[in-house]
Amino acid sequence: MDVNIGIIALVLVAVIVLIGWLIRRNKKDKRDFAKTLNESALNPDKDSNKEKI
Repeated sequence: MDVNIGIIALVLVAVIVLIGWLIRRNKKDKRDFAKTLNESALNPDKDSNKEKI
């Protein structure tokens, strides 16, 4: 079996970019979630998750 080194290198670069993107996205989501929790703790009357009757 002859494996092309160029294809392996391309796949490795794609995997590294994907992992980097996922880590950055996770940090952003964590920051947004913490901000949402802090805002809801400071303003419990303005909780957007409550259903209005």
